[in-house]
Amino acid sequence: MAVLGRYPNELSGGQKQRVSLARAFAGKPELLLCDEVTSALDVSVQAGILDLLRGLVSETGTAVILVSHDLAVVRSIAERIVVMQDGHVIEQGWTNDVFTTPSAPYTKELLDAIPRIVPDRTALHGATASKIST
Repeated sequence: MAVLGRYPNELSGGQKQRVSLARAFAGKPELLLCDEVTSALDVSVQAGILDLLRGLVSETGTAVILVSHDLAVVRSIAERIVVMQDGHVIEQGWTNDVFTTPSAPYTKELLDAIPRIVPDRTALHGATASKIST
């Protein structure tokens, strides 16, 4: 194994996360708590970690509680979601339902704060341009 004899400071962020997941799943847990499993990783590395996590969950049947502030990560991996504000549950349900029809005002604010890429209406001569809108 390429990382076996290496120190943590010699590993990339993605390698550290992969090692951490391997250690966590090696104990064959029934439930695993993953707190910000993709934080501080670039988008392509995040995708790889999420794919690995999905595969491990599928293979082992381990249930995962994923704590994250990254709503894109939550939407891509979670079946159910719990939204908390100031330590209190304010909304919960199937992920798609919460994202498409949120009932709590705070959840609506969180979802409205997600940056979105929308077509730039001022593009000339039919060229496609984009801008980030919040």
